[in-house]
Formats: sequence, structure tokens, C-alpha cells
Amino acid sequence: MANRPLAQFERVEVTERQQWRDWLSANHRQTDSVWVVTFKKGASRPLVPYGDLVEEALAFGWVDSLPRKLDEERTMLLMSPRKPGSNWSAVNKARIDTMTEAGLMHPAGLAKIEQARADGSWSALDAVDRLEVPPDLETAFDQRPGSAEAFAAFPASTRRGILEWIGNAKRAETRAARIAETAEKAERRERANQWRGRG
Repeated sequence: MANRPLAQFERVEVTERQQWRDWLSANHRQTDSVWVVTFKKGASRPLVPYGDLVEEALAFGWVDSLPRKLDEERTMLLMSPRKPGSNWSAVNKARIDTMTEAGLMHPAGLAKIEQARADGSWSALDAVDRLEVPPDLETAFDQRPGSAEAFAAFPASTRRGILEWIGNAKRAETRAARIAETAEKAERRERANQWRGRG
């Protein structure tokens, strides 16, 4: 995103799935992110389901990230070209299977998958998706009585988010700090990697 302010990205308003696919077909080679603007359920114009938007994005080598409210009737979802080395979740790999079976994968999307298989990012989150606790986190839990049990009691989505956050650390010291925070907070029955206002 080249550190551009989010407000500067183009908005692409869609009221049906095909509109988004058509836009991607014409523009998937661009490097800038875009806001996909859709109408909410019950609004004056049709809702395009989140899953439909993401499936089409993946088909062309793009991926979703930030959701934002636009106004009372509309919402926005930031869509971006997938960066090399970005990890693939089990959910998105399942979406790829769906699009492949339907014959809807574009060559650009298939190229991203081949790149991911080659650089290891295709399988990087497999252990996270299985909710496997890595050895260094197990060691940290061992040093804080009750933390492992508390962590195991968190919802699966919370555990997955924390494990991915740890796994995405680029530097050893960053990973160590996230491991420590996770164990310390779990000992207090608190969840690491939680933003204010997030449950």
C-alpha cells in the first residue's frame, strides 16, 4: 500500500458479484489497493455477500483486509494484490478449491498459488489452522502455572489469531516478545494481541 493514506484509495461500488469480477478482470494487474463499496443488508440496493467478494478477489490474486463503515447504507472492504510471501489461511485455501472446481480461477490467481507453493507461504499457516502450540510457547506456558489451560479455554478463533500473530513475527526478538506477552496474559486469563474494543 506504499504507506498511502487509506482515504486516498479508489472506491469501487458493486451491487452484484459479476461487477466485482469484471473490475478485477480489467484491473487486477494494478498495484494499488481499492475499497470495494457494498450495500448493507436491508439497504436500498442489493447486498453482495462478503464470501462472494473474497472468492473473486482470490481468483485474480487479490486478498481482503480492512473492513470499514462508509455510511448508514454502505460498507467498505479494502482489497489488495496479494504480496509475495503472505501466508494463506485454510479458509482461503478452501475458497480456492471452490473456485477451481467451478472453473473460475484466473491465470493471475493460479500464478499466486504457484508462487506461494514455491516460497512456503501456502503451507506456513497449516500448524496455526490446526491450533498447534509451538514449542517455544509451550516452554513459556510451563513457566507460568495455569497459562496453558487458560489459553486452551479461549475460543478457537482467538487462539488462532494469537498463534498467527506469533508466527508472523519477522524477527526473533519480536517473536520472543509476543510469546512472553501471550504467556503472561494467559496466566491472568487475558488474551494477547487484542485491540481496544475487540472482544
